[in-house]
Amino acid sequence: MQDRILPMKKIQKLLVANRGEIALRIMRSARELGIKTVAVFSEADRQALHVRFADEAVCIGPPPSAQSYLVMEKIIAAAKQTGADAIHPGYGFLSENEDFAALVRKEGLIFIGPSPESIELMGSKLAAKAAVAKFNVPLVPGTSEPISDLPKAKKIAAEIGYPILIKASAGGGGKGMRIVDAEPDFETQMERAVSEAKSAFGDGSVFIEKYVTQPRHIEFQIFGDQHGNVVHLFERECSIQRRHQKVIEEAPSSILTPELRKKMGEAAVNVARAANYYNAGTVEFIVDENLNFYFLEMNTRLQVEHPVTEEITGLDLVKLQIKVAEGEKLPFKQEDLTINGHAVEVRVYAEDPTNNFLPDIGTLKTYNRPQGHGIRVDDGFEQGMAVPFYYDPMIAKMICHDSTRERAIAKTIRAINEYTITGLETTLGFCKFVMQHQAFTSGNFDTKFVEKYFTPDVLKTQDDKDEELLSALLATLQPKETATLAPVENTKAVSNWKKNRT
Repeated sequence: MQDRILPMKKIQKLLVANRGEIALRIMRSARELGIKTVAVFSEADRQALHVRFADEAVCIGPPPSAQSYLVMEKIIAAAKQTGADAIHPGYGFLSENEDFAALVRKEGLIFIGPSPESIELMGSKLAAKAAVAKFNVPLVPGTSEPISDLPKAKKIAAEIGYPILIKASAGGGGKGMRIVDAEPDFETQMERAVSEAKSAFGDGSVFIEKYVTQPRHIEFQIFGDQHGNVVHLFERECSIQRRHQKVIEEAPSSILTPELRKKMGEAAVNVARAANYYNAGTVEFIVDENLNFYFLEMNTRLQVEHPVTEEITGLDLVKLQIKVAEGEKLPFKQEDLTINGHAVEVRVYAEDPTNNFLPDIGTLKTYNRPQGHGIRVDDGFEQGMAVPFYYDPMIAKMICHDSTRERAIAKTIRAINEYTITGLETTLGFCKFVMQHQAFTSGNFDTKFVEKYFTPDVLKTQDDKDEELLSALLATLQPKETATLAPVENTKAVSNWKKNRT
């Protein structure tokens, strides 16, 4: 069991080792707690909003993240230079790097997150599976150690039963992952998975598990303090994905009964206990068509989609992270927590859904956020700013909360229609398509939603329908009234997200 580090003082100045919307989101909560903030930035982010918001800012290098946001020594130096006594890594970059967490601790600073030992344990899928198995957490049938012997691997695959999944031990984002439907394809797919894992992670270890054909991706937010208390803050449904990465999340899930939620929540807490975990973390599960659930992995950081949990619980997870890092006990027990309403988050990426969701980097010529009760936009951009091609192309996260799932979906559609972005393509059109699709509204969907239902032409069809609605509207107006309207080409869409680039 690793040592728990109980800080002896309150945090006075916090350096956020990240950029964009998550850096801003962390700084805002810190400021409300009376904590001064320090931003770090690359040369590409010199005019970024998080840099202007912070009390102090330090340039840490050229635009490529390998020369700036991923250089531990530069971040530590910036903390020392500004007198920061704590570092929050956000998500991505160094957030799940055990060496960075250990270095922060070694330098006498407070790391806002779990221990290096917990990060290391959960960073290896094989080690994580071995640890949670001791707590009787359900696991997908498969290997418990790396496989390299091809005949042995084939035998195991046959025993499990096809289809099977070959997966990199150190993987993420869909890299080092291969689905094998039948034995004749096994050898080729195994070689490709190992090669890709070595290239992406420097580790060719792979394991084999049963492939769930209609999976739901449901994760539980957990929180632990340094006194041994662990709770879960309910689940998030994250099954709407492209390239194995999430685009839309909601809380709670539409398919969990109170009984299943209790069982999965207890399993998530046991995963945390298996890692002697404290601070914020997320336990991810796969749920099959029969509502059997299996442990997938644990993310040892704050998640991109944490706002939907905040909306249904009323908690500020960043403030809670800071308090736990200062050594405070969790201010509530499991039985104190309840779900309030429903929240939906859509990620607004600078991507073109009609071109295989490829990044569409450019300048935000127009950028107007939606407003109204129950609508929250976490972003790091404003009109006139460029979206750099060096980093993840996410522009914003839009979160809508209401009393029921149906109302939250309706609010999300209204907010998408109100969101105005020109200068580049975004995923807003795709998100609206999802919100209006019967599979989503009924709750009968899985991680293959894009594969099953989405083709580029559906967005063009939606554009045509909106054009027809606008033309019909214009036709009902008197000539005098029509003359006062802007030309159709400048008001092309009923929904602002469909306006042409200019």
